Amino acid sequence: MKKTLTHILFFFTIVLVAQDKNEEKALQKQTNKALSYVAEANDYAKSNDFVNAEMEYRKALSTKPSQSVGAYNLAYQYYQKGSLDEALYRNQQAAKHATDKVEKHRAFHNIGNILMKKEKCKEAVEAYKNALRNNPKDDETRYNLGLAKDCAKNQQDDEPQEDDKDGENNRDKDENQNEDQKENNEKQQEDQDQKDQKDQGDQDKKEGDQDQDKDGKPDDNKNQDQKEGDQDNQQQQPQQGQLSPQ
Repeated sequence: MKKTLTHILFFFTIVLVAQDKNEEKALQKQTNKALSYVAEANDYAKSNDFVNAEMEYRKALSTKPSQSVGAYNLAYQYYQKGSLDEALYRNQQAAKHATDKVEKHRAFHNIGNILMKKEKCKEAVEAYKNALRNNPKDDETRYNLGLAKDCAKNQQDDEPQEDDKDGENNRDKDENQNEDQKENNEKQQEDQDQKDQKDQGDQDKKEGDQDQDKDGKPDDNKNQDQKEGDQDNQQQQPQQGQLSPQ
């Protein structure tokens, strides 16, 4: 029984190894076929035959979608033709499936270039940064990053500051409301002062009449107080602030 079990396990091991080898061969065959399509596409591209080049690149991507070289080369052809959206998509596809830093750097660098063409400077900055993460020594990428940063800053400065504008309008509105309230309060205070003065005048007149009735002439003390009050008013008219007592 033990011997039979050993034979069964050995048989399954052989089967699994054979399956792995078959899958590896199939994958290699798929890779080779995709590369052959890319090679044919490159030949067409060199001859400026864009239609056939595009067709062969698409065959390569259909055969092996995860192969970045086909997507990258097709993106380059689209870029040359001015089809920026298609070029951007294929470069993003190449960056996604890139297997090493060289391929990633190249794809992200070109993504940055396309985004700059599309005037999407802020997004281009991030693309160039990703490129430099995979190849920090590339001076061209670093130079382009500087251009993208300047472009992004200029675009930000040119954008209308809607939030700030709304805030400014709100501030103006509040200031106007405060000014109206202040004027209203001052008017109320002025009306109250006039009323108080009128009441005081009526009271003084009444008292003066009483004094005149009592003595047959206006009260001398009242006249003296009025004279001193007039002097005080004359002194207070020009003052800008309260004077301290002498």
